Amino acid sequence: MVEFDFDVVVVGAGAVGLACGYTLGQRGLTVAVLEKDAAIGQGVSSRNSEVVHGGLYYPTGSLKARLCVEGRRRLYAFCDRHHVEYDRCGKLVVAESEADLARLEIIMAQAQTNDVEGMAVLTKAQALALEPELACVGALISPQSGVFDSHAYMLALEGEIEAAGGAVVLSTPFEGATPLEGGGFEVRAGGAEPTVLTCRYLVTAPGLSAQGVAATIEGFPAAIIPKLHFGKGIYFRLSGKAPFARLIYPPPIPGALGTHYRRDMGGQGVFGPDLNFVDTLDYSVDPGAAPAFYAYIRKFWPGLPDGVLSPDYAGIRPKIHGPGETQPDFRLDGADVHGLPGLVALFGIESPGLTSSLAIGEEVAVRLGL
Repeated sequence: MVEFDFDVVVVGAGAVGLACGYTLGQRGLTVAVLEKDAAIGQGVSSRNSEVVHGGLYYPTGSLKARLCVEGRRRLYAFCDRHHVEYDRCGKLVVAESEADLARLEIIMAQAQTNDVEGMAVLTKAQALALEPELACVGALISPQSGVFDSHAYMLALEGEIEAAGGAVVLSTPFEGATPLEGGGFEVRAGGAEPTVLTCRYLVTAPGLSAQGVAATIEGFPAAIIPKLHFGKGIYFRLSGKAPFARLIYPPPIPGALGTHYRRDMGGQGVFGPDLNFVDTLDYSVDPGAAPAFYAYIRKFWPGLPDGVLSPDYAGIRPKIHGPGETQPDFRLDGADVHGLPGLVALFGIESPGLTSSLAIGEEVAVRLGL
């Protein structure tokens, strides 16, 4: 019988990779998580809204619909057990015009189909009673939505992996893998001390590097690797008192949920992200985008004063659809897709990937037959 160095190697120590490592470690497997950066969560996981999504919008039967709702439930419970700070503040999806009311009806029906708890339709008066600064003609409320400390969450996952006898190995880029006769993989890892190790199972969850990682796995069919698109979103931070206690979302835009408001864990108001497809990993925030943000925000918060928004940060989402294309589902490709037993390759894990992360870990385990 083959002796493996680890039962599982996970590529990528963002929220999803760490959640996969945690889930597999809880099943009694030895896990090594390889991370090319010098710290965990430095990619997509460090540049998002830290929103816990309810699961309202995603198509019936999709992985996003199922894993977001299941992941949210698991996430709050995990945060409770590990003392990770969160604020289940709730979210209002607002109709800015009469034309938006029909869109809210569709979202409400989808949320009910997706088994999202506590959803309700609000009149204008009911919405303004909750958030007096708001401008809308009606709204939906999702009481299970919230915000949380995603870095503390990832640190807790890392701690659980190590407590189970696993390792999170930093500054160690994945450089390729070769399937072994009889099952398992030989994995090549770089860094200051390049090494080769063997594992029974391989999970790739490296976010923006997913396509490049898959291309270095011997026997992985190049034709099924989806094209990567960089979906850049920028954020502006509000100076002064946060105007709303709850998350405020206009109806979604094509390809994303659109620019929204949140009060972060420090109590400050933040707006974003917008969506622009870009060709490079450019995390700069153009102050020239401020006028468009002011105009957009004033549709639901007409009291926004001049001069109170400042450029904050940018994130880039690993989209597997381009401009004008329908937003696809998560891809968790197992052997039935690529033909390599023991491998699950993740692609297009953008929103609601953070909320879904623990459920993604469970789904990966199932697809590995564990």
